[in-house]
Amino acid sequence: MNISYTTIETDHQAEKPLFSRDEIASFLKKSLEQYGDEKKAILKCIAYAYSDSAGQDGFIDIAHEGDRIVGVVIINNTNMGEYIPEHILVYIAVDPSTRGQGVGKELMKRVIQKTEGDIALHVEPDNPAKFLYEKLGFTNKYLEMRLKK
Repeated sequence: MNISYTTIETDHQAEKPLFSRDEIASFLKKSLEQYGDEKKAILKCIAYAYSDSAGQDGFIDIAHEGDRIVGVVIINNTNMGEYIPEHILVYIAVDPSTRGQGVGKELMKRVIQKTEGDIALHVEPDNPAKFLYEKLGFTNKYLEMRLKK
């Protein structure tokens, strides 16, 4: 495998971005399988990472072989580091055909290296990726509680 890793902070200035928002969202929708969200929600997350509105920012790291996406991670910055983690890892997915080959681990290492401050993520208890996160130093400090309305 000849995998390249590209960081994208915005597509506002690009004449033709390496990968469109739709391509990234479609890849995530398909690759996240039962752990994913609707494409509309993924596109909102991409818009946040690309700073479509004031106070929003982040970045996307894409693992690719030429023009074929094999992995994606999206980080949204909270801009609230004094009281919650500075960064939220919202999505990470690896193409099923390349799982187990270190792509997810490399994406995670790149995120950890690029960010300053704490990183939060949500993972389902039965998601196999949980073990990778624990190996990289993520811990479960809090119990998350939600009021569904």
